[in-house]
Amino acid sequence: METPTARVLEEGRYRVGVSQVSPYRYYYMTVSPFKGLEIDGRVTEIFDTKSSSPTWKDYGNYKDKAIDIKYQFLPEGKYTPALAFGIMDPHGTRIYTGQYIVASKQIYPFDFTIGIGNGRFGRKPIASDKEFGIEILEDTAGWLSDAQIFGGIQFTPHPKVAFMVEYNPIRYEKQTTDPAQAKHFSGPVASKINYGVRIMPFDWTEIDISYQRGEQIGVNVSLAFTLGRPLLPIFDPPYIEKKELMDSPLAQRISRGLYKSGFYDIGVTTAGSTIWVVAANDRYFYTPRALAAMLGVLNKMLPENIDKVCIILTERGIPVVEFTTRREDIRYYHDEVFTAGEFLYLAEIATGVYEVPEAKLNYKKYLFYGLKPEINALVNDPSGFLKFRAGASGWVGVNPWRGASLVAGVAAYPLNDVSSSNTPLSIPVRSDFVDYMDNNLLLSMLMFEQIAKFKHEIYAKVAAGLLEVQYAGIDGEIAVPLFDGRFFAGVGGSFVKKRDPSNPLALNNSDWSDNYTTAFVNTRLNIPELEVYVDVKAGRFLAGDHGARVTVSKNFNGVVLSAWYSFTDTSVFSDPYNRGYHDKGIAVSIPLRLFLGRDSRVVHDFSVSPWTRDVAQDIYHRTSLFDFIGRNAKIYIDKDKEEFQ
Repeated sequence: METPTARVLEEGRYRVGVSQVSPYRYYYMTVSPFKGLEIDGRVTEIFDTKSSSPTWKDYGNYKDKAIDIKYQFLPEGKYTPALAFGIMDPHGTRIYTGQYIVASKQIYPFDFTIGIGNGRFGRKPIASDKEFGIEILEDTAGWLSDAQIFGGIQFTPHPKVAFMVEYNPIRYEKQTTDPAQAKHFSGPVASKINYGVRIMPFDWTEIDISYQRGEQIGVNVSLAFTLGRPLLPIFDPPYIEKKELMDSPLAQRISRGLYKSGFYDIGVTTAGSTIWVVAANDRYFYTPRALAAMLGVLNKMLPENIDKVCIILTERGIPVVEFTTRREDIRYYHDEVFTAGEFLYLAEIATGVYEVPEAKLNYKKYLFYGLKPEINALVNDPSGFLKFRAGASGWVGVNPWRGASLVAGVAAYPLNDVSSSNTPLSIPVRSDFVDYMDNNLLLSMLMFEQIAKFKHEIYAKVAAGLLEVQYAGIDGEIAVPLFDGRFFAGVGGSFVKKRDPSNPLALNNSDWSDNYTTAFVNTRLNIPELEVYVDVKAGRFLAGDHGARVTVSKNFNGVVLSAWYSFTDTSVFSDPYNRGYHDKGIAVSIPLRLFLGRDSRVVHDFSVSPWTRDVAQDIYHRTSLFDFIGRNAKIYIDKDKEEFQ
């Protein structure tokens, strides 16, 4: 209902929902990226309350965005309660801000909660005179003097039904920073006791019906799921060679078997008792899983005179991983003499390979293509809270030689109501993006890209052409993994001009002095033990502002959640919207394998960030070298050995 408990979602779970108790409606999503930690993003809509500014006359009801954080620092014990610390709305308008400490203890079938909090739960609202604040840490005595007690009891007579009662101390009539106060809460509410019933028809569904403040009916519906859990079990049937094909030459048999198993650009060559197999993985999300599939094919075909087996996996023709083992060990593994761990212990895995043996490539893949759904939203524009466009983007390209790609992309949006009453700001590197979104059909890219790998695992990339929807030019990057991939380091930069939004093949003007340049030092810290990596991009951004953008990403079996925040010198901007602003946003990468019942390397990326600010902006990169290396770093291959099956 209105007050928190010390309960948190299990790690890797997320919940989405909507609730309403007049005059508020809440849209929210909650996720637990780590054990005990819960992060909640919500939008609060206030009925019959509008902005007083004429600029926002078409916006509709007042809406506020907020992020809340709760950390359960003490799990519940046999005799001790769970204890949690919560921070509500610490950044931005801070209309519903506050901090609390709460305890919950279950004595089945009852669950008791008691807590204390300030701000929204306190005697008076917190003044929204600063962009960020956590009063409990900055002024503990002041927090304590303002704080009030809240609590509740939940009775669960049946696993699918619970009854709730809570004491809610919120003084709505004194919350003067709340836009709802003046119109809806001129005096105290009729009651501070709220009652409710929770129905859980499925493990992933909760429906709450409540009676709050002695006068309002409340409704809440939420759905909860586990990140990275496949909807269907992932199974790839092993290759079974037809009897009539067994008399073919060895290289042809191996190439055919690997192609049927999800590989391409396959080369097979022998030298004495050693066989070399080169292949590009087109199916398996994890490299050890791809190696296991290849060894399953080889085990059935290798003759007795072969003693040593060397496998090289490639990406766009670039060798990324070398796996070396003995023929006898492969047999022992498939005969279950060796466990997977014992077999991999005897094998050698290296990522420093940068050359491949000469061999004729079979099942070459010259042409590649793809299609993915697109949903883009413009949020919080004065002309309306939510504008969106929906459609699909597709791309097609060729790989003329090793590491090279020629690619064209098109996006179509049959549903598109994006418009804005905002005007571009002082240095409009992104704040004029709506001009490009008006088009329902876009040439999203037309470019050449070359990737190369050198000795000491040095990667390089250069790209040129129409790099993205808004910019054309040249982009370059160098990267190297260090300490077995624990740390990535690199540099990158671009020289670009804006494209003409009304002509897909033209630039906005012929004045080459009207350009934008970027230059960055890039770093990534990989923490596979937590399935976390931290990126820092430091240098000159598109608008000429210098600083850094920090991105933290968490992986859940292929689903990657990311959040970023920037720190740059915004003095280059003359407008008040960009000055002092910190770019921020969230993104999610979703692997298609979760929905197919078979393995797949296809991943779709979606992000949410402001389009109406110009701080800490960079161009879109079709390929980031850090992501190109990705889980093919030695430290991740060692972590992913559990996928060898």
